[in-house]
Amino acid sequence: MALPTVTVRIRDALRFGQQRAVQLERTQQLELGDNLFIRIAPGGRSFLLFQLEGEPDEGTGRAVAEALGLHDPQFGWFQGRSLRSLTVIEAGDETARAAYERAQEQQTASAANDLPGDP
Repeated sequence: MALPTVTVRIRDALRFGQQRAVQLERTQQLELGDNLFIRIAPGGRSFLLFQLEGEPDEGTGRAVAEALGLHDPQFGWFQGRSLRSLTVIEAGDETARAAYERAQEQQTASAANDLPGDP
């Protein structure tokens, strides 16, 4: 006998991921759709939205920020090696802002070390 299908509302899944990010102090990643992913940062007050093909839009970021209960979310972009992510940080969350700035610096340093012809 097959187990019954259980429907989980996306808002509940997001809040569960946010709670885990706070409790475990580790980034939590959820797949929100066929081509949409979220990484909720430790503390649960900032996140990245990304797609494997294309880029997420700010409207989606606003909807997710609202579902997570972020007040005055600030939006930006983070360019990784192969993906461009929408960053959302709650205004006044200096911990999240510092982590975002460190990641940007590391990415810039890493890109500077990539020389043409290197494997």
